[in-house]
Amino acid sequence: MVELYALQEINRDIEDLGATLVAITPQIPAKSLEMLSRQPLDFNLLSDPGNEYAATLGLRHEVRGELQAIYKGFGIDLPTSNGDPSWTLPVPARIVVDSGGIVRAIDADPDYTRRPEPSKTLADLQALAK
Repeated sequence: MVELYALQEINRDIEDLGATLVAITPQIPAKSLEMLSRQPLDFNLLSDPGNEYAATLGLRHEVRGELQAIYKGFGIDLPTSNGDPSWTLPVPARIVVDSGGIVRAIDADPDYTRRPEPSKTLADLQALAK
């Protein structure tokens, strides 16, 4: 969720370009509301039950075997947080869609440690504004 707060920092710049920032999470709404009660966001956080939308985009992956044990060791219980037994997560991605619904830029990496910088997303939007 740290990434959401990094996007929060550039949300005003995104809005100034006439764009709207929306984040999508597999977390159940109660978990998201709990997080947002501690630190609100100025943009919408939508719920994707079962990572179904992520799957339609080809951005859902299964957390398997040893990695599940590691998550559990850190107190991360995806079935509880996400409200389904699937042990799936979305691939971290940023997708820039124009007003006509056409994807103009996408940054996605299955390695969750390599996420696009918010400045990259802002640069993608600025390129559309030209």
